[in-house]
Amino acid sequence: MDLLAQPLADLRSQVSAVVRAASAERAFERGAEAELAGQVAVIAEVGRLIEALLIDAVGEVARRSENAVRDERMTSHFGCRDVTELLQTLTRQESRSVARLQRAAKAVRPDISVMTGELLDAPFPSVRDAMTDGVIGVDGILAITAPLQQAAPRVSAAARADAADIVVAEARGEGPDGAPPACAELLRIHAQTWSLALDQDGAEPRERVAERKRSLTLGAPTANGVPVRGTLLPEVAAQLQTIFDAHLAPTVAFDDPFAVDEDGELPAFPAVDERTRAQKQHDAFAAALGVAAASGLLPTIGGHAPTLVVSVDAEDLAAGTGYAHAQGCDQPVSMGVARHLACSGVIQRVTSRPGGRIVAIGTEERVFNRHQRRAIALRDGRCIIPGCGVPAGWCEIHHVTEHARGGPTHTDNGVLLCWYHHRFLDRIGWQLRMNAGVPEVQAPPWHGTDRRWRAVTTSPVRLKKRLLRT
Repeated sequence: MDLLAQPLADLRSQVSAVVRAASAERAFERGAEAELAGQVAVIAEVGRLIEALLIDAVGEVARRSENAVRDERMTSHFGCRDVTELLQTLTRQESRSVARLQRAAKAVRPDISVMTGELLDAPFPSVRDAMTDGVIGVDGILAITAPLQQAAPRVSAAARADAADIVVAEARGEGPDGAPPACAELLRIHAQTWSLALDQDGAEPRERVAERKRSLTLGAPTANGVPVRGTLLPEVAAQLQTIFDAHLAPTVAFDDPFAVDEDGELPAFPAVDERTRAQKQHDAFAAALGVAAASGLLPTIGGHAPTLVVSVDAEDLAAGTGYAHAQGCDQPVSMGVARHLACSGVIQRVTSRPGGRIVAIGTEERVFNRHQRRAIALRDGRCIIPGCGVPAGWCEIHHVTEHARGGPTHTDNGVLLCWYHHRFLDRIGWQLRMNAGVPEVQAPPWHGTDRRWRAVTTSPVRLKKRLLRT
């Protein structure tokens, strides 16, 4: 007998009617701000109550799929290999969401006695009560229980449950400080604080485990790139995140927000950046590797700094055809990659006969020395693409006229570009030129109708002078 079929059908009909009415009558748009805020709060509470039902149901699915005999499991009856696959099919959610539901169910659902069949206490009774009251949902449950569960078995179950009671009081708005009900993020902070207070030595064992599991592996090269797998230590991940944050921090929209050109118009709008955050973080990581390799502080290989060797036929490089080969990478790279690396690296010409014999080795030509780089950094200030804002220390020096095409290694032919704009300059469409030693940029056609060349004024010294003149 299905005890919940009719109540759930009625609930679905009521919720469906409310959704259609709200859309048809534009209820949210017509309400005052106070009314809208109240509506959001009530809808969220209803959602948490629905999540409570779902969590209990997920817990029961997991229990029925734990049978030692595979053919007697619920997952086998529905033709699924595991609980996650079955729940993905039933809930239409992705695997991460389903995993969160399973963790929440494990934390709050009471066990059933194998001997008597009676319900036992839930691991965190107060958390379960808050769930059934609609006070917390999946986010709140995991925020409270996950940090406390990490303290097991060094901290007793009773002590962890007592700490959960205090955090649940904060969720209900009944904490000792009289604060309003806390969101899941604040609940996690409270729970983490209690976990550290109860488990004085807990950090050290966790750190030892993390140290053993730390890893970083480059996978086999594929046509789509090289996959990266691994687990970073928390402090290493924090350092990398800091680099990402610094590299991806929002910048001003214009080089000079008060400047106008000779026609009294504002400067060109900044470049449109359609990269995803993951792609931006990749590019920040690439820039960090370049800075580290050029710092001179890394261990040497054969008496020299770590160097990426790229080989390419001179005729192919000049014609822009064929492929180049990077040492240590099985996949060939395009001429664009070769030009990018050659533009900011060291070029040494090796002449060989068709059979492979080396007949001449030229001297190394360092593209830009440190004195030239300092001068260019002082002039440009940061990446010269309007609106980019990546500082000089993160930028590479680009030959406006390519070195392979006879472009001189001179400050009058070098400009600052961030790794992203340097690597994809030919695809992005921004045009660069030098006018009496001053960089000028031209926006791509898709950027607008204004195709005029504009002088780059990113140097702080030049900007200050312009502001003083105005």
